[in-house]
Amino acid sequence: MMRMTDMVKHLLIINIIFFIGSYLVPQAESLFALYYFENPKFHIWQPLTHMFMHGSIMHIFFNMFALVSFGSVLENYWGGKKFLFFYFSCGIGAMLLHTGVNYFDFISAKNFLLENGVSLEDIQNLLEGKSVNINSGDSVLLQAKINQMGMAYDIPVLGASGAIYGLLVAFAFMFPDAELALMFIPVPIKAKYFVPGWILLFDVVYGIFGPSLGLGYSSFGHVAHLGGALIGLIMVYYWKKNQFNNNRWDR
Repeated sequence: MMRMTDMVKHLLIINIIFFIGSYLVPQAESLFALYYFENPKFHIWQPLTHMFMHGSIMHIFFNMFALVSFGSVLENYWGGKKFLFFYFSCGIGAMLLHTGVNYFDFISAKNFLLENGVSLEDIQNLLEGKSVNINSGDSVLLQAKINQMGMAYDIPVLGASGAIYGLLVAFAFMFPDAELALMFIPVPIKAKYFVPGWILLFDVVYGIFGPSLGLGYSSFGHVAHLGGALIGLIMVYYWKKNQFNNNRWDR
């Protein structure tokens, strides 16, 4: 097994410190998770700090397991500075795509409410959690739009998953025939099959189209996952095409 590399070790330690701290200080999530930019809980540092926050033991375990398993290989190949740049680029790219989709959901729901006679004052009261009396011919659809607006506004995103997805895609791109023997799969699968298959089934089919397919709503940030994977693919393709791998940043 490859030795854990320096940048991976530092990221692992920081994530663990944030995770323990979030349990010791309950206010940590409202400070460091990423909220919608118009929410009063939003702070300018959250686009960065949300990458070190995790909601459960299993959440941080799987992310850190992937960080150590795939990140060490990539850092050893690229060097520390290039690896760190790649990691944060994927995490920020994931955040931007998630924020863009959140903005679209929020604005489309808000406009629907306005078009159906809900005032701006009532919308603001709804966002503040106040009771509002709304009369509408289609109360079910109206309530669905209120829920959509509230989810975009109130539910924070947290975790390193966007950056981790970038690492997964980079690993599969650079080492496509590497066989992955994972704990929940009994036979090894080549990276070039496992990573695209996982993204397609878990994030696209289950995460994006799950509700319309009757699979229910997922609490995972699937859009952020796809954002991290997309940025990772673009970057690693560009680097390989331009032979950037021959010029390590820390040499």
